[in-house]
Amino acid sequence: MPGAIYAEGLVKTFGDVRALDGVDLDVPEGTVLGLLGPNGAGKTTAVRVLTTLLQPDSGRAVVAGIDVLKNPNEVRRSIGLSGQFAAVDEYLTGRENLQMVGQLYQMSGRDAKKRAAQLLERFNLADAADRTAKTYSGGMRRRLDLAAALVVSPPVMFMDEPTTGLDPRNRQQLWEVIEELVAGGTTLLLTTQYLEEADHLAHDICVIDHGRVIARGTSDQLKARTGGERVEVVVHERAQIEPARSVLAAYGKGEIAVAEHTRKLTVPVTGGAKLLAEVIRDLDAQGVEIDDIGLRRPTLDDVFISLTGHAAELGTNGENGSEQKEGER
Repeated sequence: MPGAIYAEGLVKTFGDVRALDGVDLDVPEGTVLGLLGPNGAGKTTAVRVLTTLLQPDSGRAVVAGIDVLKNPNEVRRSIGLSGQFAAVDEYLTGRENLQMVGQLYQMSGRDAKKRAAQLLERFNLADAADRTAKTYSGGMRRRLDLAAALVVSPPVMFMDEPTTGLDPRNRQQLWEVIEELVAGGTTLLLTTQYLEEADHLAHDICVIDHGRVIARGTSDQLKARTGGERVEVVVHERAQIEPARSVLAAYGKGEIAVAEHTRKLTVPVTGGAKLLAEVIRDLDAQGVEIDDIGLRRPTLDDVFISLTGHAAELGTNGENGSEQKEGER
């Protein structure tokens, strides 16, 4: 049975650009799918199709059990969306913005006012509630936009790079809000360029590049694809690089990488902390003085680089300008 968010063979082109090239997704109810990819990979286009803002050229999509193409209005009643850019009315106060959203969802004036007050408090906007949004900082507008997406606590949420522009404290606060929502049964599709965010929040991660899904799995499963643990050693002097290389060769399970300018040697290993203790003992026995040593496990950054060929990029416009413009044509 398809999940709360389901897509099969989604294709979307803009002229010669194939923004989506047969994307398949299946997000079980009450879980978070982290959608990762380089700038211009197709993440925002996928979100726009699933939220009825764009029609695909081909393929099928179902959200909250409703066909996106056949019943777009019903889909809109069942979802919340926070896009890349804050969509607030700058001539209304923060409170008025949230009350307006509530009344658009046919909440009573009293309930909309109550819900607005709750969200303003939750997003640390209570002190600025009665100021017009045009006086808000960029981060405050972002938080107000996120609050607006949560006015009706929809069963399915889409958040397109929701924490861009937030400081670490507010980002952590949003993570807590997301965890509360999911614990209550909300399903979330989250696009992000902050890989630690996907690592922290997502049950499953889907990597998309050039409009295609190129990998999917849990964070641990994707990390396992890049190889196991690595020992990293920084020796005190360059003259000690070769003796250190000889010691590491006895433990390594692959090629030893050497960065002479930083005096760092890196080698893949198996054996965990016990092996690390043995490496330290043998380096000491060989008279190799070290400035630093550690056992490093793969990160999502390693996965990203391995799969796409470069690190994640966070531009000033989130996903690159080409996809933004294409989506607006």
